[in-house]
Amino acid sequence: MASTSTSTETPPLAKHLASTDKKIRDKATKNLSLFLSDPSHDALSKSEMDKLWKGIFYCFWMSDKPLVQQDLATELAGILLTITSTQAFLAFLRGFWETTVREWNGIDRLRMDKYYMLVRRFVNASFRRLIQENWDLSVCKKYNDILTRKGGPLCPDDNRIPLSLTYHIADIYLEELDKAAGKLEEQDDEQARSPVPLTILLGPFFGLAAHAPLKNTYERVQSSVLEPLLRASSVSRSEDSPATKRRKLMDTDFEYLVKNACISDPKEEGKVDRSALRKGLLQSIFDIASEPDSRDSNRRKLYALWRSNMEEDDDDTRPVDAS
Repeated sequence: MASTSTSTETPPLAKHLASTDKKIRDKATKNLSLFLSDPSHDALSKSEMDKLWKGIFYCFWMSDKPLVQQDLATELAGILLTITSTQAFLAFLRGFWETTVREWNGIDRLRMDKYYMLVRRFVNASFRRLIQENWDLSVCKKYNDILTRKGGPLCPDDNRIPLSLTYHIADIYLEELDKAAGKLEEQDDEQARSPVPLTILLGPFFGLAAHAPLKNTYERVQSSVLEPLLRASSVSRSEDSPATKRRKLMDTDFEYLVKNACISDPKEEGKVDRSALRKGLLQSIFDIASEPDSRDSNRRKLYALWRSNMEEDDDDTRPVDAS
């Protein structure tokens, strides 16, 4: 008998994912990976993907034991790595973020931690999938668009986006990108390792820093993303001054990320050294501050951040008077 069409397959799968019977949910989860990896399902309509993700969301909702939650979060995020086509990967990821944003405010306090974990797993798996895509810039830009479009979790001018979700992504973004960058060193063929296009992947946070209407949102982006990465890329981190030692105790080094990154174009640049990476970051901060549609208050803060780091670099390169 011929297989049924996606329009008749998707609703039963979504229903089984949201079943109160764990055995049915487990079987549906296994079938989900196979279903989405089938090339004939690359063109799921948005309404079908929404139904599918509604079922997935409540499948995770009903996982009530820590180890079950961890395994299911890993399994669901891992689907991003097994979907065969780029188009289907992006559609599945878009469904995740749209559903997460839509359902976030309905998550009760007792379930919030496991959804924070699910978000972390999806952020990490997204970066690993982009590695599989060889950091193709067109795919990276579509990934950014999913995060920043209306309804996306890093959209700067959509007041429906839960701030706790935006802030959580800011808090974990560099850590998960660093973990993914560490995977590059595990590849056997060094020539095949495309470096992380850092300023491209930071694009959503540059946008937030320039356009976020709330002071707290700007400050979260600066303290969780911009400042830690500027400190990690500082050439003075290798020095043994007391100030540097204190910073090392406070910060994550993002060792893999700094070692395996370029500024914006992996094919043109290859890996760049720490100094060039920092200059590229500072130039991006200056450029986003200079855009005419940046908010005035945010522009002043970005210029101040840029200026203070430029002055720090000048101090680091200034000869020491040993007299």
